[in-house]
Amino acid sequence: MSHLAAPSIQRLSAPPDATNGRSSADGVDASDASGVLDERHRLAEFAQLVQALSAAPDETVRLQLAVDSTVKLVTRCDHAGITINAKRGLFTRLSSDDVGQRADELQLEMGEGPCLDVAQDQDTLVSADLARERRWPTWAARVHRELGVGSMMSVPVHTYGALSLYARHGQHFDTDDVAVGHTIAAHLAVVMTTAREIDHLGLALVSRIVIGRAEGILMERLDLDADRAFDYLRRVSSQTNVKLIDIAEEIARSRALPHLA
Repeated sequence: MSHLAAPSIQRLSAPPDATNGRSSADGVDASDASGVLDERHRLAEFAQLVQALSAAPDETVRLQLAVDSTVKLVTRCDHAGITINAKRGLFTRLSSDDVGQRADELQLEMGEGPCLDVAQDQDTLVSADLARERRWPTWAARVHRELGVGSMMSVPVHTYGALSLYARHGQHFDTDDVAVGHTIAAHLAVVMTTAREIDHLGLALVSRIVIGRAEGILMERLDLDADRAFDYLRRVSSQTNVKLIDIAEEIARSRALPHLA
């Protein structure tokens, strides 16, 4: 199958080890300092992702970017796909590759699988060993045998559907992978909601790009998630009686943060 091109998200280069393995002069352990750098590095990656998702010209490109970025940003993820809720029921919208596409499609064909449960119950599901999985035995055995998938994780994307992550034999998602998967799904849900709200307001694509840049700056500077960053813009707009797009343009231009009362 062919996949649509989308803006590229790359894992950022690891930050340099400023402590060089030693304790700092103020008594802070080197491992603690490294942890802070890693956390800032990850926040920057997610801010970059939100900006790219916001700049996507339509929902199809946005979803393709999300699944491709999932494979790049989740350490043990080899394939990813997204299943969307629609009036006619669930359907596989986009995937990172043919394996992710087929793994999702088989769930719909067989009437069992994690993304069906997640889309209904909105709970994250993880299977460490599909060869021994008993919740969806027929589907799990088939994707394990035919597609070489060893483990999976399915994460709700608010009410839109489910983001499914797949790993090859011998790979198992850990708590960090689950946390990153959750964050990507949460950001995607917020951006989709924001994009639809922007569509409702009749704003052009260039406005989406500017708002995405402003959200990314707010996420980095104020340690916010995407939802709170957009809410920040709305509150500033309301308090100052200035259009949201004008607030976003000023933040994107100057990187200066307006103050909330």
